[in-house]
Amino acid sequence: MENNKHFVLGIFNDHNVLLKAVKAVRGKGVNIKEVYTPYPVHHLEDALGYKRSWMPKAAFMFGMTGTILAIVLQTWVMGIDWPMIIGGKSFIAIPDFVPITFELTVLLSAFGMVGSFFVSQGLKPYAVPVIFDRRQSDDKHVMAIDLAKNGLSEAELMGLLEETGAEEVKRRDLTEKEQEGNFITYIVDLFTHGVTDSARKLN
Repeated sequence: MENNKHFVLGIFNDHNVLLKAVKAVRGKGVNIKEVYTPYPVHHLEDALGYKRSWMPKAAFMFGMTGTILAIVLQTWVMGIDWPMIIGGKSFIAIPDFVPITFELTVLLSAFGMVGSFFVSQGLKPYAVPVIFDRRQSDDKHVMAIDLAKNGLSEAELMGLLEETGAEEVKRRDLTEKEQEGNFITYIVDLFTHGVTDSARKLN
């Protein structure tokens, strides 16, 4: 059973032309799979209709977890499990809890954000990066359109991309192996070829 995916690619030289093209293509009701650029392009996420990231909410939740954990831990240790009289202060001295509470809030928030970022972006050791065109990390902007998720034919999509300013239009077929990594294959490669060869294979 063939699990290949078929895409039409529009290669752009100028990011201003790309921005107008994205708006024009979406305006025709075409679903764009992704746009790859060699450098950040301002307002591209707006043109693509991306929604606001959930990362700030995740940061808040991890931070609150750190705050609650710090307060509960200090209250239990200093006030219940091993109460000590320090300088005549009460066992549960909230002002003294502030430094540790602050540090634990920042620590959990930072670690949580890093983990959330890796999960949300699908970054894992055995992940295979999707490379539609080698030049997408050099000097070209690449717009990828999934043929299966659009009602227009391949010829119509190519014509639309040419009309919107694409300097090159072509078809790209991704094999199942190019679409996603396999953990077992990665581990086998790691032990048989080493880290360097495995990393090179992914690229």
